[in-house]
Amino acid sequence: MGTHYKGSADEKRALNAFICLSRSAETLSRVAEAHLAKAGMGMRQFAVLEALYHLGPLQQSEIAQKMLCTPGHITGLLDKLERAGLLRRRAKPGDRRVKAVELTERGRALVRKLLPGHVRAITSAASALSAAELSTLRLLCRKLGLALSLARAK
Repeated sequence: MGTHYKGSADEKRALNAFICLSRSAETLSRVAEAHLAKAGMGMRQFAVLEALYHLGPLQQSEIAQKMLCTPGHITGLLDKLERAGLLRRRAKPGDRRVKAVELTERGRALVRKLLPGHVRAITSAASALSAAELSTLRLLCRKLGLALSLARAK
């Protein structure tokens, strides 16, 4: 169902795109969340672990930036993952104020265990789109995200 807003054509187009994008993202997120919930893991928690798995140790501020979260939200998330033994924080040599966040072996093993099923769930959910359509969707979302980030930075 599209918008019932009685605005200009540009406004209706933007609102309809927003509605479709929001609903699709919410539906896709539910698929991914359902898979992770079976392991007692939330999307944000898994996103942090996956980022550390693929990128290696990161500073807490870098994680917050990648997850589009506030530093305070990330602190709580990291505290919970650290208490579960999935990651650790280490002082950066030469500057103890800066902490590097890294996976423990237990965290690495969990990502290795969950990632294949997570990828399968997302791939299956996205199978309604062709390879070309998925590539176009990625490019359009990236373009929109970058434009919004630049506008916010001004």
